[in-house]
Amino acid sequence: MTATRRNLLALSALGGAAVMMSRPGQAQDAQHAGDVTPTMGRVPRDTLPLNTMQPGQRFRPPTRLGIGGVPIGNGFAAGTDEDAEAALEAAWASGVRYFDTSPWYGLGLSERRFGHFLHTRPRDEFVLSTKVGRLLTAAPRPPDGTMWHDPSPFAYRYDYTADGIRRSIEDSLQRLGISRIDIVYIHDLSPENRDMGDRWTTYFDQAAKGAIPALTRMREEGLIKAWGLGVNTPQAVLRTIEMGDPDIVLLATQYSILRHDEALAHTLPALAPRGISVVVGAPLNAGYAAGRNRYDYQGTIPSGMAHKRAEMEAVAKRHGIDLRTAALQFAAAHPVVAAVIPGARNAAQMQANARSMEVSIPSALWDELKQKKLIAQAAPVPVPL
Repeated sequence: MTATRRNLLALSALGGAAVMMSRPGQAQDAQHAGDVTPTMGRVPRDTLPLNTMQPGQRFRPPTRLGIGGVPIGNGFAAGTDEDAEAALEAAWASGVRYFDTSPWYGLGLSERRFGHFLHTRPRDEFVLSTKVGRLLTAAPRPPDGTMWHDPSPFAYRYDYTADGIRRSIEDSLQRLGISRIDIVYIHDLSPENRDMGDRWTTYFDQAAKGAIPALTRMREEGLIKAWGLGVNTPQAVLRTIEMGDPDIVLLATQYSILRHDEALAHTLPALAPRGISVVVGAPLNAGYAAGRNRYDYQGTIPSGMAHKRAEMEAVAKRHGIDLRTAALQFAAAHPVVAAVIPGARNAAQMQANARSMEVSIPSALWDELKQKKLIAQAAPVPVPL
């Protein structure tokens, strides 16, 4: 291997395995609408659920609750550096050791904020994932029409070639100021990506020749621990597992208490025999299950969803649980799921999410949801503590 700048940066990615950490203390009361206290009189276990790595198992994050980087990249609304830092500090204090970000989130803003917090933490004590597929270049102003509020002044272009992937990882390492990335996701190869539409297959063909073999080599060389795809629809994942060997996939908006039939029947069963695990992105459907008036990333609330949410909220309330708590634990209950990564833009939201993972939910709640056909009969549900 020649000693190019890229190779030297890649060699710096060598490192040890993540250390699983327990939660050091109780979180404070939540302060935002939708961030209500989830216990409602039930006894929490006071620790976050962990993954236990078995010999020969593909790499998984240490904690089954992580933090997603969309809000910290000013998704949906602008946030301050101070709130972002407080959200990440609350995640760490709650025992979270899995952090997910992307160059796309805020056009580099999310990565810079994550790196500002994480670069002072012991590197072997957390797992970090980011994404590849878009390259950022300096511009007089960011492009119009994105979901980001006050993003960084960068333009972006798609590049799923091997050289593009190496450049993306190099750029991310510099924005983060961190020595290595653990998990790399090929990002947004999806017909739902409005930049692509039907052209996603052309970009996928580029990734098949470039990103997929390049990331496989990086994993084999020990430069990263795992790779996969981060997508809002399953088509690219199902293609990839027939021609590649991903370790873990980030399925955003595809497996939630409000919407899970397709993933439950098709996507997750296709991944399970290969030992590929899933990280659930947007497990609250971009806050809808927590009471926000938005659903996923497209801005349109599906017909009938308000009624479904209201019915679920009523069932949860009868059993002393709030819907956010039920939603997070439902998404984490499937055996293929390695982690759920709800976003948080401030400490209160992060603390509320952490508390929701510590509550013992009575079986009767899940029985009633299934009896009312609000969740699938075959859906795995949490076992009460």
